[in-house]
Amino acid sequence: MSNPATVLRASGLRKNYPSGDRVLEVLSGVDLTVAAGESVSIRGESGSGKSTLLNILAGLDRPDAGELFWADEAAHQLSLGDLTARRGRFLGMVFQSYYLIPELDAFANVLMGARVIGGVGAAERARTAALLKRVGLAERGHHLPSQLSGGERQRVAVARALMNRPHVILADEPTGNLDERTGDSIVELLLGVCAEEKAALVLVTHNPAHAKKTARQLLLRDGRFAATL
Repeated sequence: MSNPATVLRASGLRKNYPSGDRVLEVLSGVDLTVAAGESVSIRGESGSGKSTLLNILAGLDRPDAGELFWADEAAHQLSLGDLTARRGRFLGMVFQSYYLIPELDAFANVLMGARVIGGVGAAERARTAALLKRVGLAERGHHLPSQLSGGERQRVAVARALMNRPHVILADEPTGNLDERTGDSIVELLLGVCAEEKAALVLVTHNPAHAKKTARQLLLRDGRFAATL
């Protein structure tokens, strides 16, 4: 059997930020390769650069140096417009703070994932209904975010991230606002739906127990990966 294709590859990523009269080196040469369907967790202390790295992998921020490939495409060379257009089809993102649109119900929030990259028709609406059912919210589609619990909001966010059948899901501390039991269920959900959709998962987490559930665990320290746990 052939090895899975590489869907995400970063080489020599560096990122600095000004801090008073000095420069703070956040990333100092990060290398990362993620295969199709693989689950990878990234841990590190607060300020270690985890979110900075994820933002660069998502194309939301530019590295000061290094290369980023989405499958075979050199993402670091794309224009801002091309990067934005490609991101919506290639990546799905789940954040700690959900980022649901408060005026839209759960169904419309999930459907927004398709709307931002093109038209919405019967196929997209059927996909939305199927995803809401998969995340356990089949009966909650017409509820606004304010009418949902934190765990339910994050389930909506997971469904939205999967809407366009992405190759990779990037999850940045998706359990940070949740209690332990709910957080555990969200991590299990992410692992389950990514496996079903054959999407790779990159999970940034501070929780060692959650990290151990992924196939590969990495530790970010002093601006680079220090070890494979």
